[in-house]
Amino acid sequence: MPRWQLLPEQGAAIALPDDHAVVVGRGIDCAIRLEHDTISRQHAELRADAEGILLRDLGSSNGTRLNGVLIRHSRAAATDRVSFGALEFRVARGEREPNPRADPALPAAELPAGVLLHALEVRSGAALARVQAERLGSLVEVARQLSGEIELDRLLPTIVDQAAGLLPADRVALLLTEAGTGLLQLAHTSNRLGTARLEVPKSIVERAASERMPVVTESAVDDARFQSGSVLRHQVRAALAVPLLADETRVLGVLYVDSLTRSTPFSESDAALCFAFAGLAAVSIAKAHFAEAARREAVTRANFERFFAPGVAARIAAERSGARPGGERRAVTVLYSDLRGFTGLAESLPPEAVAEQLSEYFAAMVELVFEHGGTLDKFIGDALLALWGAPLASADDADRALVTARAMQRTVQEQNRAWAAAGRPELGVGIGLHHGEAFAGTIGSPRRLEYTVIGDVVNVAARLCDLAAAGEIVLSQQVHERLTGDAAGMPLRRDELTLKGRQDAVVAYRTGG
Repeated sequence: MPRWQLLPEQGAAIALPDDHAVVVGRGIDCAIRLEHDTISRQHAELRADAEGILLRDLGSSNGTRLNGVLIRHSRAAATDRVSFGALEFRVARGEREPNPRADPALPAAELPAGVLLHALEVRSGAALARVQAERLGSLVEVARQLSGEIELDRLLPTIVDQAAGLLPADRVALLLTEAGTGLLQLAHTSNRLGTARLEVPKSIVERAASERMPVVTESAVDDARFQSGSVLRHQVRAALAVPLLADETRVLGVLYVDSLTRSTPFSESDAALCFAFAGLAAVSIAKAHFAEAARREAVTRANFERFFAPGVAARIAAERSGARPGGERRAVTVLYSDLRGFTGLAESLPPEAVAEQLSEYFAAMVELVFEHGGTLDKFIGDALLALWGAPLASADDADRALVTARAMQRTVQEQNRAWAAAGRPELGVGIGLHHGEAFAGTIGSPRRLEYTVIGDVVNVAARLCDLAAAGEIVLSQQVHERLTGDAAGMPLRRDELTLKGRQDAVVAYRTGG
């Protein structure tokens, strides 16, 4: 069966196989690759038979033409002219054994100045698969090394070193996409020539990222597509850039390799190997990013669990990249509790005994605050400050605060019975509750931050606590007005109290635990 070929006006033919269809385009998986801006990644499908060449356009941007007429499906015979984009070929019967490695020089009128095009050997699918399998086999050890590394600062040099070993390149650069801006930033490089800092041609790597496909240039310094300053300064010859694809829409970065000394371009096999390697690298980088984010979240969560119930801390850690100084004005309900007679108790007991009993007391109180969705602000000696409404607010914050206060009084009674049985002193607790606006947020420096509330609402809660006897809860009118459900039905005694530092009496309510 005769073999058909495509002839440029000058140079060697591009032979077509007799037994299967081939694809023409810029993509590295195309059997016939044409590097030109008017050629789509998969431009057209060609199938040779005894009568000629069956042509099928694959939805290319600039079209496929037969004798100047735009076609979707057609047949070309000897002497017909076939155009892919701006490149035109003549159909001719070929020799049985053409030289597929020759480099045709297409007419200058059909190419931008300086673009070089070389013919690629057209292999059968099975032969191409065998060649690729041989080279991709070397990726097994690479995959093993990359999979064992999740520290980003060690992973990036490993990726660059492995790429330098896999490909015949003088220089290798790994660029990562910056979060937020989407810009490519240089992360790590390798330079066998030992020259100055590697400047990566922006035009080449950005094209690989935007097209999400490998970009190969035979001689970047002569390629009209890539006439950037760094290409000309360093006289870049063969260059290859492949995207690091995280998924169908996200590009993690670009792996770039080039040569300043190489006289031959990177082959299709080089591009396929580099693209496969970039896929492994992308998986490893994504895994490292995930591990780093998980560590940050764990640290943030552990920090917030000092102040918030575990469920609240988990929500905050998931929403924040880290704690920073700052806050906001919020309406909060504040609980202030204080031990009665603790100063005398501390003077009569050894410090170790005081610390042990105080720790048991505080541990139980904090659990109750967290159990009812509150936020622990701080310990002040033997006093405890907690709040509801920050950082997350609920409609029943006042109810939760009062229910917590009553639970605290009952728990202290239970602790006292256990302490008395063990011959240890009993404790009494007074609690004050108030509602109002305050600044709520993290205060301090980046080295040490504390979550707290600042405002008169805290002072009033502390004054109400001062007026509460052991086993008693005093809550302000503002808290009382916000009680609903069961909390609103609790027995309360109305009182008018004079608070320290205030002239007018305030309305408050008293209740036992």
